[in-house]
Amino acid sequence: MPDKPATPPPQPVQLQIEIDPATANGSFINMAMVNHTDTEFTLDLIYLQPQAPKAVVRSRAITTPKHMKRLLFALQENIQKYEARFGVIDLGENPHFPGALN
Repeated sequence: MPDKPATPPPQPVQLQIEIDPATANGSFINMAMVNHTDTEFTLDLIYLQPQAPKAVVRSRAITTPKHMKRLLFALQENIQKYEARFGVIDLGENPHFPGALN
């Protein structure tokens, strides 16, 4: 019986990412909250106005634990690159987001 012909390796997919103008403008945030269950992480990006008793969630991302860990690694890598180029980011005496529970 003849061997099956070798299947060619799959061609890499070129990912095209679109962004609408409102999303492209971005939103300033100065606080974040991360919550999780056994199957997902929720990341809320928040704007807290100085001296205001109320904060506004500007964006929410819900993802899997594996994707959250990949995001963590991507953030760490980019912070290292930033600090190598511009110097260490000094967090002062409070390394957490304003109002965050330690």
